[in-house]
Amino acid sequence: MKKLFFLCMISMSSYSIGQQLVYTPKNPAFGGDPFNYTWLLNSANAQNSFEDDDLFGGFDGLDNLGNLGNLGNQFGQNGQNLPDVGTSRDGDLEYEVYESNEGLVINILDITTGEQTQIIVPNN
Repeated sequence: MKKLFFLCMISMSSYSIGQQLVYTPKNPAFGGDPFNYTWLLNSANAQNSFEDDDLFGGFDGLDNLGNLGNLGNQFGQNGQNLPDVGTSRDGDLEYEVYESNEGLVINILDITTGEQTQIIVPNN
């Protein structure tokens, strides 16, 4: 009986197959399949309960910029019509213009919100 049991165990062990386990990440940021990116992003967005009420509300103050849309055209060719150096105010916006090593620097400050923008016109 013991011999029969031993022979059964030997014969069953010869049919056993083993393989090496290899970890493959799901997230493409950590080396996973790049096609998983869309699925992961959609899953994260579906679980996100946060709603941004002020999503586009921050763009209301852009109406005050007025002439800044034509700022590049106002300088003329080769910077012939550069603005005067100093500080000036137009409505809710305050402009500060000065020369630096990088070129002409124009700082724009929205007095009501405190937002700042800097435009650098490089030297030729």
